[in-house]
Amino acid sequence: MQSRSRLPLVLAVAPLAFACVLAAGQADQESSQNPYTATPITEKLPPMPFPPGSGDAGPVVPIRFRSPDQMTEADREVEADGESSIRERVSFAGLEFNQGIWSYQQIVCPVFPNHVLLKFTRNNGRGDESVFTASIPRRGQGKVRIIPILRRGYSLFSPTPVNALTISAFNHIRAEEEPVPPPDWLTTGMCYAALAGAQPRVDLTPPDPDAHTFPSGVPAALEVPPKGGAIIHFLDDAAKPWPMQWTMIFNAKGKLLKATRAPTRPIHPVGLPSTVVETKGTPLPSTVTEVNSRP
Repeated sequence: MQSRSRLPLVLAVAPLAFACVLAAGQADQESSQNPYTATPITEKLPPMPFPPGSGDAGPVVPIRFRSPDQMTEADREVEADGESSIRERVSFAGLEFNQGIWSYQQIVCPVFPNHVLLKFTRNNGRGDESVFTASIPRRGQGKVRIIPILRRGYSLFSPTPVNALTISAFNHIRAEEEPVPPPDWLTTGMCYAALAGAQPRVDLTPPDPDAHTFPSGVPAALEVPPKGGAIIHFLDDAAKPWPMQWTMIFNAKGKLLKATRAPTRPIHPVGLPSTVVETKGTPLPSTVTEVNSRP
């Protein structure tokens, strides 16, 4: 009885074992025919906070400044709703918002469509200017923030473009935006410069070889470190008295870690003199020495 019960099991296993042997033989035959077969390796790109393939700067989207009468009615309503919060925060910074005559412009920044950005200025003459920028979220989805720039001609803290308060405010505004798709890197950098008090302008036109001056900075470039993140470089041509070179370092999630700026002097090429200078020297003797050979 025991021998009869084992027979079906053996018959069932035998075809499976035969199939495994046949498959192994086919695999050995294929590997012997093509010994160089290998699994392709897909290169993994480092994480970066900007869209893939955006290394080349495309058409520059200018940062525009609008006077109050040029603003849309909806944006003026946002400004009116946020004015009390702005006044409260400015008083903490000691900017004397209740004194003198203040004017403002809207900073139109494409990467922050869900915020109204404003630049406030009080000009009491040369050397006595107060400036700050403000961010008001639309529909109340966020906080009103201010960035102090100047108080009566002096920076309140370290220079606004590079200090931690400006970087923190910028990161909070970006977190409230949650843009889809992600903004391009050059416009993002220019918006930061505008919030820090600049009126940036970037020219990507190749320099004229016949021009008398050339830029000494990097017009626009994006670096991606091996571990991810991004480093932005661009040259603000509108800065006075010299163009301003900006550099911004972002981590892989898009958080701004550091910002620097430095003035750059244009390069003036120096041409070679067109006149030919003759070099005077002592002439060689004209006598010829004869060599007599013996027969």
